[in-house]
Parts: sequence; structure tokens; C-alpha cells
Amino acid sequence: MPAEPATEELTVDQLAAKVGMTVRNVRAYAGRGLIPPPRLVGRTGYYGADHVARLTLVRELLDKGYTLAAVERMMSELPDGALALGVFETLVSPWTPTEPEVITEQQLAERAGIPHDPATIAKLVELGIAERQDDGRLRIPNPDLLRTGLEVIKLGVPLEAIFEMLPKLLDHADAVANIYVELFRNTVWRQFADAGLPAEGWPEIQRTLENIIPLAGQALVAAFRESMGREIEAVAYEELGLPPESLPSTG
Repeated sequence: MPAEPATEELTVDQLAAKVGMTVRNVRAYAGRGLIPPPRLVGRTGYYGADHVARLTLVRELLDKGYTLAAVERMMSELPDGALALGVFETLVSPWTPTEPEVITEQQLAERAGIPHDPATIAKLVELGIAERQDDGRLRIPNPDLLRTGLEVIKLGVPLEAIFEMLPKLLDHADAVANIYVELFRNTVWRQFADAGLPAEGWPEIQRTLENIIPLAGQALVAAFRESMGREIEAVAYEELGLPPESLPSTG
């Protein structure tokens, strides 16, 4: 008598419901080799945690705009589904801002403390800060970024100045992110890839990613505080003629 499976097993219908796909899509992805064959009992196939993890990863990648061909290439290089999903979530989750928020144009104006202006909304959409929905409301992909901008407006900085500054800020953020990603890619990842992406090395890759992301943020904040202090001192000297040593510490 065969031993009972150690983990929950699902029929193809249950698997499709669990991962948010149609049965037709599950069968299509199985036919392309994106998941391994099920365990057969008679004519019924049973799927486990590895199938759930792999299909979840497929769905997430497709939702983020990857083509099916690109997903197939990535999946062919990844270890078992549970490890693959863990690495993917580590890569995506820490970089993902707070959950998107949906508000009306009037609510946005009230939060900013300014009159509602269609031109202002259009500019926010152009910059990618807001996205128009079919029902007329606004989807805010990164509420933290919007919230910070609203606080700056309340300090008295004109909206036009913020609109001018924002693309520069985002460009600098992209540049810093690129530095850290390339650092990881050219060192830890390159060594791992050169070793043939060994299955036993994936947990270490995930741990490295989990640690490097918060450390990158801490280093950026520390460097920014120091740079901000120098810039404030320099501008104060230019505007007021005050020597840096006469100013309160900005560190």
C-alpha cells in the first residue's frame, strides 16, 4: 500500500483555483514544460506545492509584463518551484512600495490643500504619480511618494517647483538603484552563475538579497544626510554670507 503524500495534493481544477488561473491555462503551461508532470493515480493527476509555486511565479511574471517566451527561459534556469518563488518574492517585495491606493481627484486636492485643477491632475498622470481609471478615479501606484510630495507642498514649496524637481529625483533614484543592482550582479550573482546555478546555492542568494536591500537603503540615507548637510552649509554661506562653522550642525 503506497504511503500517504506528505503535503496537500490538488486536482487540476483545485490547482487552477488556487493559483488564479483557468484549467486551460494550467494545461497549456504544463504542455510547455513550465511545471513537472503530476502524480498519477489511475487517470487522475495530483499536483503539489512545487506546482503551486511554479504556476504562481509564472502568473506573477506575466502580470509584470514578461512575455511567455521570457518566462520559459527564466523558469528553465530556476531550481524547484518553492526556491524559485522565494527568490522572486525577495527580489520584488522589498522594492515594492506600499499597496496602491485609489482616490478621487477631489480627495487628492483636499490632501494637498489646494483647489482642484484638471491641469495639475494631468501633470501627475504624465509623471506617473497617478493613473486614470475607467471610473474616473485615480490609482496611486506609490502612495508614499505622493504623501511625501504633499508634505513638501504644505511647507510652502510651489507645486510647479515640485513638478520640475521630481523627474530629476527619480532619475537619481534609478542611478543609485542601478549601482547596487550591478554590484550584486557583477559579484555574488556572477560567481553563482559561473558555478552553474547550483540548486544548493539558491538559499544563499535569497539571503544575500534579503540583506543587501535594507543595507543599501541605510547606506543611501547616511550618505544623503552628509551630502545634505554640506549643501545647506554652502547655500547658507552664499545667501547669508555666514561661514559654515557659525551654523547649527546639520549632521
